[in-house]
Amino acid sequence: MASPHLKAVIFDIGGVVCRSPLIAIAEYEREHGIPNNYINCAITARGSSGAWQKFERGEMPLFPFYERFGQDLSDTKVNNPAYARYCQRRGIGKPHALLPHARPCPKLPESLHIDGRELFGRMMRESGEFDGRVVEAIRRIRAAGQWRVIALTNNFSKSDADIIGDGPPAPAQYPSFTVQSELAFLGWQDGATPPRVRALFDDFCDSSTLGMRRKPEAGIYLLACARNGIQPSEAVFLDDLGMNLKAAQALGMETIQVPIGGSLEALEKLSAKLGIDLTGTGTGTGGSGSGGRGPPATAATPSKL
Repeated sequence: MASPHLKAVIFDIGGVVCRSPLIAIAEYEREHGIPNNYINCAITARGSSGAWQKFERGEMPLFPFYERFGQDLSDTKVNNPAYARYCQRRGIGKPHALLPHARPCPKLPESLHIDGRELFGRMMRESGEFDGRVVEAIRRIRAAGQWRVIALTNNFSKSDADIIGDGPPAPAQYPSFTVQSELAFLGWQDGATPPRVRALFDDFCDSSTLGMRRKPEAGIYLLACARNGIQPSEAVFLDDLGMNLKAAQALGMETIQVPIGGSLEALEKLSAKLGIDLTGTGTGTGGSGSGGRGPPATAATPSKL
């Protein structure tokens, strides 16, 4: 159904405009025998005080973040109960009429040593490529000239010397360190948010430059709307994470979830709302119908389950 009252389309970056870093997390879990979704539970369990959350707000330099991030994810005393609660919420391990042989809650690890730098690097490199369909849709929306096109992301914006924070890492720990080599390791040669990514949007709202506000906190949604002269009810928001979408809905936004591999269906829903074709044959990065990978894009993050 068309929504003629809409004045803006708001896109998340990682998992919507770009490939999801959740893919890299899932691969890491499989390789290391960690239960599925355990790492996301561990990130969420820290609340606003976790290394991930602080880094997204621009409050922590890169190398201290690596160390603290690994410590947070390796803390089984906090993370095992959080994962057990996740299993309970999802009904994992509880048979019922429709699933009489439900899979049990996975065995929880007695100890873990997760390398924060290795995992973060894999996540950033995975999320550094465009979804060609979505990029082409953004171009078509902007070409129509009827809607503001806004990015709203929990992101990392620092690059070059700023990424080192107060100083480089200890030579004994990183003997071959250079700023350029570390940026290349992360896929951030052009920074965490290259200019070509920002250029897709009329406005780019990211948590690391907006400070204390980050999804799913209401303030970052409201600020994005205020910056663009709209009310929440005049926007449709696309994100891959349910918690972020629920927060947007609570403010009155229309929402569309973009699951991994599901951008075509999501864009068809957006086409119906806007009343324009966003999925037909056209040209653009990756091709509008290809779902193929485009050039390196940006870093963006899975902050919540």
